[in-house]
Amino acid sequence: MKKTLEYLLAKKQSHQKIVALTCYDYPTAVLEEQAGVDVIFVGDSVGTNVLGYESETEVTMDDIAHHLKAVRRGASQCYILADLPYASYETPEQALSNAQRLVSCGADIIKFEGARADIVTHLVEHGIDVCAHLGLQPQTQQQKAFQGKSFTQAKDILQDALTLENAGIKVLLLELVPEELGKLITESVKVPTIGIGAGRFTDGQVLIVNDILGITPRKLKLAKRYLDYQTSTLQAIAQYKEEVEQQSFPAEENVRHMVEDELQQLIDWTQSNYFSRD
Repeated sequence: MKKTLEYLLAKKQSHQKIVALTCYDYPTAVLEEQAGVDVIFVGDSVGTNVLGYESETEVTMDDIAHHLKAVRRGASQCYILADLPYASYETPEQALSNAQRLVSCGADIIKFEGARADIVTHLVEHGIDVCAHLGLQPQTQQQKAFQGKSFTQAKDILQDALTLENAGIKVLLLELVPEELGKLITESVKVPTIGIGAGRFTDGQVLIVNDILGITPRKLKLAKRYLDYQTSTLQAIAQYKEEVEQQSFPAEENVRHMVEDELQQLIDWTQSNYFSRD
């Protein structure tokens, strides 16, 4: 069953948690869909997690489109969210053009950072579903600090959430805000909320797939490591190197042989056509 916006809204209304996870490639998308993930995020986090960039600001539209198409090929039933990268939505018109490109590459909904109600309105008027992103905004806030800890900050984020909902957003991502604020916003808006480091009471949770698999060495308070990919992969590569050097790989079970009479014909032909030249 193809997961839709109505499916996510029904989960909110029935108090069932929405499961979201980032993804950047075809094989991982296949596994996430098999595991039953609801929402796949093709985010600008691809930059620092896959492409070796120093920050999210280096990610381009071409980067997002390339990885988005790969993910969609692997996950036909998941609800796919794609990020508008840094500086790709300076105006409503630019945002629309780039959002339409990502939809054509397989996105179901488009996300951008900040309280830009004018962009939301313009996209919605042209049939684009929008996910807003409040709290920490990595594209413009390089210091990964909690947002909304004070009354003034929390009030501003809550007001921004309500303003964006009125403008027509369909989903709201909350990043690195206190649990109490995440709960209050979730109770105040009708759209599904998805949190990353926003506490236990948002409608859903999202994490970076590299973090839960242990692909990256970092350990974050907001995440949980379910696998130590880095250690196990390093061990596997080191074992492969050792077996090649010691000539224990390839072994008999890894090779194929010619039929004896075919091999003999080849040997005879080689000897008569090459070795006899001496």
